Amino acid sequence: MSNELYLFQIQEDIAYITINRPEVRNALNNQLVEELHQLFETIENNSQLRAVIITGAGDKAFMAGADIKELVERDAVLGRKHTKRRQELFNKIENLDVPVIAAINGVAVGAGLELALSCTFRIAAENAKFAASEVKLGIIPGAGGTQRLTRTVGKTKALEMILLGEMIDAQEAFRIGLLNKVVPFEKLMVEAGEWAEKIKALPKLAVQYAKEAVTRGANIGMEIGFAHESYLHALSCTTEDKREGVFAFLEKRKPQFKGR
Repeated sequence: MSNELYLFQIQEDIAYITINRPEVRNALNNQLVEELHQLFETIENNSQLRAVIITGAGDKAFMAGADIKELVERDAVLGRKHTKRRQELFNKIENLDVPVIAAINGVAVGAGLELALSCTFRIAAENAKFAASEVKLGIIPGAGGTQRLTRTVGKTKALEMILLGEMIDAQEAFRIGLLNKVVPFEKLMVEAGEWAEKIKALPKLAVQYAKEAVTRGANIGMEIGFAHESYLHALSCTTEDKREGVFAFLEKRKPQFKGR
């Protein structure tokens, strides 16, 4: 499935999304936001999927921020409306039951950085660059960047990136904990696929519950996080895969997980 703004395909139980606006370095516009909302609703309802990989078309940009032409008309009312809608989209991506892997094939600035931050894992090509560059346009991040970047790299580096708006390369992004891995450009999609295959080999519900515990726990107090973790652990103990995993370990054999 595809349209002019993105390409979408499912290979076995892995979904691949390619942002397809290379003529504007895959910039995020309002129409694309709405198209992605619909797409991720479809993904949410597909119980067979085990992972999602998202990348950008071409070899220059993962996503080069918001479409500047739309920013020209944005006032306070539109600013609130558009950022709220983008926050809702990125929240949907962050809280998806299955892991989402950002295969970052070039620059990821502004909204592109915010999209990457909403993903579970971030793997970047060596040519990738990153910036929270909104301040240079007289605005601030509005689609979750101030919050997710701080939780990912810490307050000190987040303030540096957001207040200065300067570009950093992939190695620096890896050093500060923004990325999981950096690979040569030609190996990017292979690497992302290998991570998805590793996820597929694990029990589906355990991955889902663990992802939820970490993701939600980062946004609530530790005491509530402990309780949420405990309940999710208890829930995982009721699955067939838990029984299979434990007995396979005791019997020294490879487990056969069924996602139940």
